[in-house]
Formats: sequence, C-alpha cells, structure tokens
Amino acid sequence: MVVLICAIPIIATLAYGAVDSWTFGLLSIPVAIIALLWVADAWTSGEFEYNTSTLQLPILALIIIGSIQLLPLGSREGAGLLDAPILQTLTMDPYATRLFVIKLLMYFVFFASALAYLPGGKRVSRIAIVLVTFGTLMAFFGILQRLATPDSIYGMRPTPQAIPFGTFVNQHHFAALMEMMSGLALGLLFGGGVTRERKLLLGMAAAIMGIAIVFTGSRGGLVSYLGVIAFAAVASFGGATDANHAGHDSRSRMRRNLLVMTAAGGLVLLVLGSVLFLGGEASLLRGIGLQNVQSDVTSGRAHFWGIGWQIFLSNPIIGSGFDSFGVAFTRYDTWNGQFRVEQAHNDYLQTLADGGLLGFACVATFIVILVKKGTTAVSRKTSDINRSVSTGALAGCFGILIHSFFDFPLRTPANAFFFLLFVVLAVGHSSASKSSRGS
Repeated sequence: MVVLICAIPIIATLAYGAVDSWTFGLLSIPVAIIALLWVADAWTSGEFEYNTSTLQLPILALIIIGSIQLLPLGSREGAGLLDAPILQTLTMDPYATRLFVIKLLMYFVFFASALAYLPGGKRVSRIAIVLVTFGTLMAFFGILQRLATPDSIYGMRPTPQAIPFGTFVNQHHFAALMEMMSGLALGLLFGGGVTRERKLLLGMAAAIMGIAIVFTGSRGGLVSYLGVIAFAAVASFGGATDANHAGHDSRSRMRRNLLVMTAAGGLVLLVLGSVLFLGGEASLLRGIGLQNVQSDVTSGRAHFWGIGWQIFLSNPIIGSGFDSFGVAFTRYDTWNGQFRVEQAHNDYLQTLADGGLLGFACVATFIVILVKKGTTAVSRKTSDINRSVSTGALAGCFGILIHSFFDFPLRTPANAFFFLLFVVLAVGHSSASKSSRGS
C-alpha cells in the first residue's frame, strides 16, 4: 500500500499530469487496489487502520455538496408546446460535476489511506528522499526539453493549444509541481537531521528545480517559488529547539539563522545566474513581467475574475456546479465568444463560483486545519529529520496555495495527488491514528 500511495502521483506526473481521460482512468486502478488491500488488511488482522485527522472532513463535505448539485432539484419553464416546468440539476454542467465528484472520491481514498499508513518511523524520511530525487529528475528533463524545443511531449503527445513543459501540457502547472518539490528539498537543506554530504546534493536539487521554474516563464510560479524559499528559511529558524540544541546560546542561533538566510539568497542568485547562462533570458523576463508588456497585465484574468464573481453572486449558496465554470462563463461573457474559457485562473474564486459559500467554506476550513496542524508538527520536539520533512512539505503546500491565486494548478490531478501526499508529510506524524478491532 505504501508503494502504491507513493507511485500514484509519480505515475500521474509521467502520464502528462493525468489531464487526459484515459490517464486518469488508468489511475483509478491503483486507487481501487489500495481500497481492496485496505479491506484485506482489516480482514486478516482483525483491525481497521484509520486516521482521525479532521483534514478528511472538508473533502467529504465537498463530495456531499457535489452530489447535491447533481440532484434534479432545479427547474426551468418549457419552450414551445411544453407548458410544464422541466426538471434539471442544480449544476449547469452535470457531466463535468459528476466527473469532479468521482475525482474527489479517488482523492479521498488516496488521502485517507496515506494518513493511515504513511506516518511513522524512518518511512517519512525515505519517502521524502524519493520525492526529492524524482522532482530533480523531472526538473532536469523539463530543462532539457525546453532547450531542445520539441514539438511534442515524449515525441508523441502534441500540445497545439498550450505551451508544454516537461511531461505537463501546461507549463504553469509544471512550475507548481516544482514549487512543492523544491519546498521539500529546502526544508531538508535548511533543517536538521541531514548530513553535510546530503545537504550539498539537496542544494543542487533545489537549484535545478528553481531553474526549471524560471524556465517555465510562469509569473505566478516565480512569485510562489520566492514564497517557498522565504517560508522554508523562516520556518527553519525555530528548528533548533530539541535536546541536541538546548545548549546553544542566542549568538549561535543568530549565526545559524544568518547562514540560512545567506544560503537562501545565494540559491536565488545561483538560479538566476544559471538561467541567464543557459539562455533563458526570455523566460526570466516573462516571469518578472517585463516581456510582451500589454495594456492588460493580468493576461485576461481580470475579465475572467469579473465573470467568476458574477457567477458567484447569481449562485451564492451552492454555486453553479463543480467544474461547470466553462458553461456558466458563456452566460455572462461580454466578449465575442471566440475563446472558450474553462477555468477562472484563480482556484479560490472558482471555488466560490462553482461551489458557492458552502464549497468555499470547505476549502478555507481545510487550509486553516492544515496551517494549524502543520505549524504544530514543525514546532514539536520530534526528531530533526521529521521536523525538516514537515517544514519542507508545509513550504511546498504554501507555494502551491499561493500559485492558486493566479492559476488553477490543483486542477491537474498529478499536482492534486502530490499536494495531498505533501499534506500527509506535513501533518501526518502529528495526527492520531486509530484502529478498530473486529469482534
């Protein structure tokens, strides 16, 4: 089960981010196997392992809201010969909402099983090393791909309506993946419990991921990456609080904090210098907003956000339906309709539009619980390595939550799976697990 839990987001990343129907359908197989193994484990051991973390409740609530949106509780007047009102679902796009609920069910099984089986012992640090290694390889592959400028991913998957990067169809979403991975690497780099030899490798890994982020040309990705570095550095200031550091005075702590800040600044300079050396000036200029400056600096987002707000005001309680933004957008769009806009390019605003106040409350509750439990895990006097992993995972989550203000990175299944896995690494070992013994 542990292998499958770690393999699912990796497979999703390699399979174009699992944005295609067939790739996400493929992922349903290992998720189903996890559920069967979970039941088999409970049957053979006589105990059902589960985690009592309240982080699972907002996801369950979203599933319930999506199911309610699929009920035929709405109506509209018939046209032509039909005088009776026609029943219709609360969602404007039943197919998209139904698929969204199915995805939420898969995410919930994945998340609940990860909370129950991943935390504990040396397993957390080993998983962290595997993830950092995978992230570094993906970053290196993405950089090589951008320098070679291929016409398709793997030479097989063309992307005529998007700018790909690495294995992702959307370059901005690849940047979001690197934000999470680099956060974990920085948490281990700035934290304790890691040998000097490994810190050198972690520094190289963090630099390669940072270079990949800049090469995507994503403005939201660059802002989020800087936020990840700042979070990991500041969070590591309180890391030396266990018995191994109890004898350190304030001067030693200040020296250590200064070293961390110097390393963080040096990392930024190394990343920017490497990008310029490799010929990525265009990507860097776009990332800082100095290339192709137009009258609309938001690249159309201001219009999308305005329409999203109108959709929310028209459906304030339960929303227009999960993933129905593309259909709802057409009712309020003042453009000529030449472009079909599927996402609001702001996950929080789209949650308001799609799920109303109820859906937004679920997301906000999840974030509040994550921050509370994550900060508790970081400040606890556990082993240095576990604290470093929690800090890095929380930094990665922080980065993609920032990016969600400018884009929709968590709508890519690979990022969603990795985000949930990082949440487990951030708070899992501080959450209580329980088992129910069969009669």
